[in-house]
Amino acid sequence: MEDIKKMIRDIPDFPQKGIIFRDITTAVKDPATMKKIIDYIVNEFKDEKIDYVAGIESRGFIFGMPVAYSLGCGFIPIRKPGKLPCETISMEYDLEYGKDKIEIHKDAIEKGKRVLLIDDLLATGGTAAAAAKLIQQVGELAGIGFVIELCALNGREKLPKDVKTISMAKY
Repeated sequence: MEDIKKMIRDIPDFPQKGIIFRDITTAVKDPATMKKIIDYIVNEFKDEKIDYVAGIESRGFIFGMPVAYSLGCGFIPIRKPGKLPCETISMEYDLEYGKDKIEIHKDAIEKGKRVLLIDDLLATGGTAAAAAKLIQQVGELAGIGFVIELCALNGREKLPKDVKTISMAKY
């Protein structure tokens, strides 16, 4: 996976001093790298009988849609409050300084359907854990996939232990 890491640009001191932002825009603009990322995730979950791929706003959409297409299943957006037009269910989660919330349509997942959760980055795990709980309220969480994992932040510890979780580039 070192070739993928070479395509992810490091931006020092963004969004604040002391943070190294892992910028995926350099990876997704390169067709070969984008294909490697999507193929990796698809290959990891191709035998899991996935009904839907859920992507977390907004970068989870970038990877979630082509994964859903490749797996031959539907896509479900998980969004910030007020962005979805129909009745929603929501989950609040802790941030470093405060709280945030994500939502899905109440009727997005039929009971018993298997859902693969996708996002670009696993850091502290708050957003992914909240999304996993949302999915588990109405369906079955079949797996979780990330392009990047910041291992030192221990985000994986917040995720369900009994669910297959993968990340392609670990820092």
